[in-house]
Amino acid sequence: MKKILLIEDNDDVRENTAEILELSNYKVFTAPNGKDGVEVAFRELPDLIVCDIMMPVLDGYGVLHMLSKNPQTSAIPFIFLTAKSEKSDFRKGMEMGADDYLTKPFDGIELLNAIEARLKKTESLKKNFTHDMKGVNEFLQSAEQTGKVQLTSDEREVHNYKKKQTLYTEGQRPVAVYFVVEGKVKVSRTNEDLKELITSIHGPGEFFGYTAILEETNYRDNAEILEDAELMLIPRKDFLELINNDATVARQFIKLLTHNVVEKEESLLNLAYSSLRKKVANGLVQVLTKFKDEKGTLEISRENLANIIGSATESLIRTLSDFKSEGLIDIKHGKIIILDEKRLKNLLY
Repeated sequence: MKKILLIEDNDDVRENTAEILELSNYKVFTAPNGKDGVEVAFRELPDLIVCDIMMPVLDGYGVLHMLSKNPQTSAIPFIFLTAKSEKSDFRKGMEMGADDYLTKPFDGIELLNAIEARLKKTESLKKNFTHDMKGVNEFLQSAEQTGKVQLTSDEREVHNYKKKQTLYTEGQRPVAVYFVVEGKVKVSRTNEDLKELITSIHGPGEFFGYTAILEETNYRDNAEILEDAELMLIPRKDFLELINNDATVARQFIKLLTHNVVEKEESLLNLAYSSLRKKVANGLVQVLTKFKDEKGTLEISRENLANIIGSATESLIRTLSDFKSEGLIDIKHGKIIILDEKRLKNLLY
């Protein structure tokens, strides 16, 4: 029996919705506010969460934010209930990782259909895909069936490469993510003395070349074929579809990308899900201790700050301007003054 957690502050809505779910053979847990809901989620680990947005103590956005930070609850499908229909509410929730929305008032059939569809899609992506071309293709087919991921083609392109052939060099714009079917590829950097430093060697079953796409930067390294190889290319557009358009698909893909290496997984999730505002906020807090002067202000070029954060300089400047108007920072004579470090740390989106 599947477990559903319903978080809703309106007693009538909560009781009526819980009854509908119980009659549909779900085991239902309820909570009257976000704080209690988070505690129940950590304790019961439900298969799906239905959560109101506007609640006392902790709203729905706060619930989703807290659950997304815990490895045990981050992959639980999440459906928002909202009495609002403004586009900003939908966009904010989806950017934070919500899987679906229902606008109040809704009927029982609408709710059950949304739950059943999300559970079915989640189950199809729970299987462990093998780290070979067959497993990758199975994953891509499963991902496209979710309905949110629109890939450019059903067939992935496989190319043959000769030893010592260059795939890409530092400064080039990334156009695809590479998957090694056969052979080996080395990734390296060159220092100021033109000395090569090999940063990684990729063999069959491994992906590479995705970091630059996630960071929206050009390549910072070079890739060369070590021995004759077959590589499957996932176009940039398809890769971003897989990462950005469905939270469950993205988490499964990241596990495939990283071979379940926890550190890389967390880093990629941050790159994939953090909005530009949150990236800039986190970056400001991180560089504060390294670059602040005696007065606690930051004196660093916008270009260098953009490189540290992993964003375009123009986007960074616009975001800093927004932060200034919101009273989070001040900017005087090119220096950044942090006015509210706590709020920067705790930005939800």
